[in-house]
Amino acid sequence: MPFARPVLALALLTLLTATPSAAAADGWSVAPSGEGRPAFYAEGEPGSVLQDTVALTNRTRRPVDIALRAEGADVTFADASVRLPPRTRTEVPFTVTAPDADGTAEIVARDADGRTRRVDLHLRAAVPTVAALTVEHLAVHGDRITYELVNRGTTPLAPTVALRADGLFGRVLDRAPRTLPHPLAPGERRRLAEPWDRPALDSVEVRLTVTAAGGARDTASVTTGSGPWGAGVAGAAVAAGGALFVVRRRRRRETPAAESPCTEVELTGAVS
Repeated sequence: MPFARPVLALALLTLLTATPSAAAADGWSVAPSGEGRPAFYAEGEPGSVLQDTVALTNRTRRPVDIALRAEGADVTFADASVRLPPRTRTEVPFTVTAPDADGTAEIVARDADGRTRRVDLHLRAAVPTVAALTVEHLAVHGDRITYELVNRGTTPLAPTVALRADGLFGRVLDRAPRTLPHPLAPGERRRLAEPWDRPALDSVEVRLTVTAAGGARDTASVTTGSGPWGAGVAGAAVAAGGALFVVRRRRRRETPAAESPCTEVELTGAVS
């Protein structure tokens, strides 16, 4: 239902043609403006302000004072207290704030004698569909990989998880993508675990990728273990440095001075 820009002004009174008073109980009625609407309907993003108009009709030969209010919704009337002259109809604009979730409220009209009329106001929250998913707190333990999935969007998701791990000499884990058995609700955080025996003598990078409908995707990675290679490479570097020092020193000893006799030095090898 289209809504015009809110203009809080009381509509002009309109004289009615002759109509039997039995058309409305107690001589006056309240209804949505326009033809053929049994109730009010409003739809918009949560927090947005929407507008509609309520029609009040007095079919009697005396004026009627009517007070307007709403139950179950945030409604503001252009004029919450209206005096209807005899045999007239008036339209009162009002604004309503769209809720966070769908619901039903009521527009309530009450005259000075305590007689009340009610009309339903159906509210629909038009929440934009956003698919967003994140992987958090990825960690590797001795026998499992743990992580958390968080639905950052506005729609339920059925995430698909793919897991792989690469060591120094190639891939050590390549688990086929699988879809989680239970959907992840908007805003939900779920802690999960994957069984795995981590190699003891390897440095491994674990990468977890999660996807879902609507283009939701995220990837996280973590590196664990240094393996025996770090210490081995460091030891080789120290040995190489020591060998270079010994060779250079021995070369200096092998170079005779002009006034000194030649001295032969026996090479004994590098010392680490």
